[in-house]
Amino acid sequence: MDHLAPELELGFLTFNLSTVLTLLVTAIIVFLIAFIATRNLKLKPTGMQNFMEWVMDFVKGIIKNNMDWKTGGRFHVLGITLIMFIAVANLLGLPLGGIVINGELWWKSPTADPTVTLTLASMVTILATYYGIKMRGTKHYFGTFVQPMSFLLPLKIIEEFANTLTLGLRLYGNIYAGEILLTLIAGIAGTSILGFFGGLIPGLAWIGFSIFIGFIQAFIFTMLTMVYLSHKVSADH
Repeated sequence: MDHLAPELELGFLTFNLSTVLTLLVTAIIVFLIAFIATRNLKLKPTGMQNFMEWVMDFVKGIIKNNMDWKTGGRFHVLGITLIMFIAVANLLGLPLGGIVINGELWWKSPTADPTVTLTLASMVTILATYYGIKMRGTKHYFGTFVQPMSFLLPLKIIEEFANTLTLGLRLYGNIYAGEILLTLIAGIAGTSILGFFGGLIPGLAWIGFSIFIGFIQAFIFTMLTMVYLSHKVSADH
């Protein structure tokens, strides 16, 4: 993870080509899963359609646990997209992690980049603000910043930024730490035959644990997204 990132500079913008590549691959994988699962819909689902319907029901359950379905149903597609995209992104660096070309790291999970996770968190905050104003009205939305007492306004503003930071950094920290440890284990395994056998079992165990963490973090991010949206749009908040 100490290798340089391949970068492309366009004016004042700098793009991490590794992140761009893996984000593109993630989007393609999610699209293919959705396309294959829905191209031949049947009344009795099997295979990929059955998986897709399970994901839809799972996300629906998350939404209904945070707000009534009449309000939250409009966020169903958002939740499905988030949980699938983040799950695939979290796992992308596991099979081919650590591909280095000319001293540059070209392959890792895109969610191991804080720019990606904080951008996702910022998008959630912007969406929550937009729907809060659209569904509850401008006066009501901004009125919540001074409730129950007006002197809480600075704390409410800080809370908005803190929610964005914690949502993004939680996801980044878990995925980045997992890939760091895998890189260290792979380095030990590559030193000698003894190191290979000594690092094989811990490496496989950590890959299994990283897969579990990848799915859990996708669930947590989606769940917290619905919690934040609920706080902005539900009538009881």
